[in-house]
Amino acid sequence: MNILLAMIPAFFWGTTYAVTQYTLPDWPPLLLGALRALPAGLILLAIKPTLPKKGEWTVIFSLGFINIATFFSLIFIMALTLPSAISGVGMISVPVFAMIFHWVVKKQRPHLIQALSGIGLIALAWLLFNPSQITLNPIGLIAMLTAIMCIIIGSSMTKTLGGRMHWWMILTWQLISGGIILSIVSTIHGLMNPQLYVEVLSHFEMKNLIGLLWIIGLNTALGYGMYVWLLQRMSVVDFTFGGIANPIAGISAGLILMGEIYTPFQYTLMGGMIVLSLLPQTIISLRQSKVKPERP
Repeated sequence: MNILLAMIPAFFWGTTYAVTQYTLPDWPPLLLGALRALPAGLILLAIKPTLPKKGEWTVIFSLGFINIATFFSLIFIMALTLPSAISGVGMISVPVFAMIFHWVVKKQRPHLIQALSGIGLIALAWLLFNPSQITLNPIGLIAMLTAIMCIIIGSSMTKTLGGRMHWWMILTWQLISGGIILSIVSTIHGLMNPQLYVEVLSHFEMKNLIGLLWIIGLNTALGYGMYVWLLQRMSVVDFTFGGIANPIAGISAGLILMGEIYTPFQYTLMGGMIVLSLLPQTIISLRQSKVKPERP
């Protein structure tokens, strides 16, 4: 059941790329990150006021820097430089990196089926991202790889904090702290490049407002609320396998909003990556259900 719930925020996150390209083209990634994080954090603070203790501020700001400020900036760089479907499909490589990270750092060996699926994901990604098959912006690809590491490190930090801090406070204040960081950096960037900010704000229209409401409300307030809540009830690796909804949303939104169309071979590779990302958790869950003792 938790895996199904994890698909809800993953679906909304998968729409980020196409929604940004369609409703907020040419907006600075730093400004988009600040507008996504800070309002959502303040909304959650108004719903349920919380305040970290004196000794908790350092880790909250560290989490806000990694999980929000850096990650949000990278996500919008991806959204503005890569096709929506490619961004969504590429992000399902997170389980592979998560398994490697937990194996190397925490000595948690993955199941054989997870390892085999990870190898399969890498092989299919290699074919899909092959320059002979599709031309991709290298800046967007670098942003994608860095964003994946932010997810893994930030998720591990969030899960660790869950043992001594309420999940709502973690969620609220990482958004606020990350939003403050992005607001400061965005302001400095705006002072250095004022024309860029004047251009997008002077042409603000209803389509921009709808895009911001979608990103702030559904992608962030709702999506991150479920994300932090679920991380207290399942492992980081299991949560990342629920991300199957991310590429499905990315492919669908890219087709509907941006008219992105790929060859049958490319769609086959995308489908194979999606199946492999879900396969390990499905098999492990089936095995665990079979070994549960029957009630007398």
